[in-house]
Amino acid sequence: MADNSTSDPHFFRQQLNVTDIIIIVVYFALNLAVGIWSSFRVNRNTVSGYFLAGRDMTWWPYKLSVNGSISAEGSKKSLKEFGLLADFVYVSLLPPQIVTLPEYLQKRYGRSRIRVYLSILSLLLSVFTKISIDLYAGALFVHICLGWNFFLSTGITLVITALYTVAGGLAAVIYTDALQTLIMIVGAIILTIKAFDQIGGYSQLETAYLHAVPNKTIPNTTCHLPRADAMHMFRDAHTADLPWTGMTFGLTIMATWYWCTDQVIVQRSLSARNLNHARAGSILASYLKMLPMGLIIMPGMISRALYPDDVGCVVTSECLRACGAEVGCSNIAYPKLVMELMPVGLRGLMIAVMMAALMSSLTSIFNSSSTLFTMDIWRKLRPQAGERELLLVGRLVIVVLVGISVVWIPVLQGSKSGQLFIYMQVVTSSLAPPVTAVFILGVFWNRANEQGAFWGLMTGLIVGATRMILEFVYPEPPCGFTDNRPAVLHSLHYLHFSVVLFSITAAIVATISLLTLPPDESQIKNLTWWTLSKDKLLEKQTSFWTQVCNFNAILLLCVNIFFYAYFA
Repeated sequence: MADNSTSDPHFFRQQLNVTDIIIIVVYFALNLAVGIWSSFRVNRNTVSGYFLAGRDMTWWPYKLSVNGSISAEGSKKSLKEFGLLADFVYVSLLPPQIVTLPEYLQKRYGRSRIRVYLSILSLLLSVFTKISIDLYAGALFVHICLGWNFFLSTGITLVITALYTVAGGLAAVIYTDALQTLIMIVGAIILTIKAFDQIGGYSQLETAYLHAVPNKTIPNTTCHLPRADAMHMFRDAHTADLPWTGMTFGLTIMATWYWCTDQVIVQRSLSARNLNHARAGSILASYLKMLPMGLIIMPGMISRALYPDDVGCVVTSECLRACGAEVGCSNIAYPKLVMELMPVGLRGLMIAVMMAALMSSLTSIFNSSSTLFTMDIWRKLRPQAGERELLLVGRLVIVVLVGISVVWIPVLQGSKSGQLFIYMQVVTSSLAPPVTAVFILGVFWNRANEQGAFWGLMTGLIVGATRMILEFVYPEPPCGFTDNRPAVLHSLHYLHFSVVLFSITAAIVATISLLTLPPDESQIKNLTWWTLSKDKLLEKQTSFWTQVCNFNAILLLCVNIFFYAYFA
């Protein structure tokens, strides 16, 4: 059990010596150098060069970039992976001039109201969920490890990421993300080995975790006890924190939204040189996405087992002592492990690694958000805008996002850190399923039309926003308090709600589409799966590399099914 004094951020700062600091400085210098170098590899003065890296990105950097962007998002992103589907759909279906998903949906359905709505929705989700989560997690890590002022550490990170994103566009983002991913993997492997050695190996993990109970608990409650089903993915459908029904169906809907419609992923898929590079990149990403279970989730469980008074605290005074939050300190599990177990030098590397994760996510969000605003909103307001104006607007949008993010920091600092992850999930499960429904029906059902898609989105927005507002009005009570929330909240898990919301939207789209005129031929040809020209699929492929990609896709599917069944 850890000494309580080690929970003080200032104690962590004293552990860093000159070697650690030098490594952190060298890392940042290398990161900036890669960003500057990559920004000169494409023409940054064109829309394609700035927003899509010239559409000449090879398979390895852009998929390392995707993994860098999502490396710190936890187990929910390791359960369902749809990178192969996303890349195949987008590189195959989207015409060469397409830059964003809303632009594709406008071509598929006609009219621009769906495109504008989805662009605004994506921007709002980026600012108030993605950037918020990344800022809080990164600032908390830096504050705990380095002892820096919360605002100062966040501000410096924002400025650095914004500088090379504004200067280099997507190329700079992809290459720096690729570098960060490689560093993260190396550092995470070293930390995982040391963590398992500390606890006595994998065979001891479950036993140690189940006995990780803090000294101070709340009487007549069980919230201090580790979950008995912690080593299983198939958990009770009614009482579990992640019910198996919600994981299997609800997370599938949300993962499809992320991999197939989120601009961060779409933009990288569109930057690929050709279809085979996109497929190979997806396969690489899928192999790498098997790593979080062993390199992130299990070390986090080990941290709980080694330091239950800090990571597993439930008493408010203890949590405030350990991490400055009132409702829990699970967010410090990984940095706690880094500072306690990593030797001199490697500790500095891991701090750089985690800061890399933050920067990776922020750069991706900044670039994709500027693309959405510029191509889907500004170009509609000013259809005659030239490339120079579009590039200028894209860069200015990033600056504005940085400003909004800085203003949002006090709100994040005042929020309950233990509820931040739930906040993100509630927002996503309330707003994303209608987009998934409209996308899937648009791709795989030729009869879906614009009226059905638009009113399906509007109905889904009303239903989802209502649930989301109720979640904020009636927050989940802390440990030891009675749950007096409405039944629709405490009886309907947010993942189950995402299934309901998806079904309602799909039913509205189907009903209205069948009651109105079918879409024009121009809205279907080469824009849906069933009308896709075979020549379009084969024009940039070679049979050998296609077979290599297909073999690896089948292998990955088999491996994932095995792990899914093993941990069920």
